Amino acid sequence: MLLGSQLRRLREARGITREAAGYSIRASESKISRMELGRVSFKTRDVEDLLTLYGITDEAERNSLLSLAKEANVAGWWHSYSDVLPSWFPTYVGLEGAASLIRAYEVQFVHGLLQTEAYARAVVRRGMKGASAEDVERRVALRLERQKYLLEDAAPEYHIVLDEAALRRPYGDREVMRGQFQHLIEISERPNVRLQIMPFSFGGHSGESGAFTILSFPESDLSDVVYLEQLTSALYLDKHEDVAQYEKALKELQQDSPGPDESRDLLRGLLQLS
Repeated sequence: MLLGSQLRRLREARGITREAAGYSIRASESKISRMELGRVSFKTRDVEDLLTLYGITDEAERNSLLSLAKEANVAGWWHSYSDVLPSWFPTYVGLEGAASLIRAYEVQFVHGLLQTEAYARAVVRRGMKGASAEDVERRVALRLERQKYLLEDAAPEYHIVLDEAALRRPYGDREVMRGQFQHLIEISERPNVRLQIMPFSFGGHSGESGAFTILSFPESDLSDVVYLEQLTSALYLDKHEDVAQYEKALKELQQDSPGPDESRDLLRGLLQLS
């Protein structure tokens, strides 16, 4: 998806149509569209020909994009869980693993990267009614595997605003919620994690459209991606004007929410009440 986005920007900068790009690699206009949306695999020869067509002659830039093409065709560890995941979610897991900065707002429940095993199990059971115990456990295992990103030496920066509603809505019993609150307090003290709570007392705020995640990548020429999950699909937005709107909303949420220290105090208060 990231490579496709980059190829699209290069094509548009040269004023080349999808039809002309397709002709250059002996393919249809629709295939170029699918490539630019990241919905098909990439042949090295096709990428090389497109880069030539787009006037990319710098060896370092070509090698960088060709390397990205090779990475795009390698199945990630998460593909072994594809049998228990909705079709749109493996793409997100791959993008999340490649991100250097993850920013999010969550209102329904605690964000997946912060869930304890017991809380995650309660969430998955609620969302996968009728699923076998084995499928539930595989989904929980995937969620716990994703959380390792935050603990690695090269961990991404992770900035999260949790609506108080996500903390007040119980998943699991009292002990599950107590364990979740304690985990949030502890992980929020990690240097790469910035956790803020948007309290009910603030009233209306800029997160009115619902939960979203913004993923940023270490390569400066790769655009940010906004992830919006829906009931039967997901949206991946990378146009500058779309991303800017969500960045503005998140910035306002961060400004309007108590800081990390005050948010930890709110969590301690909830822990005492639970």
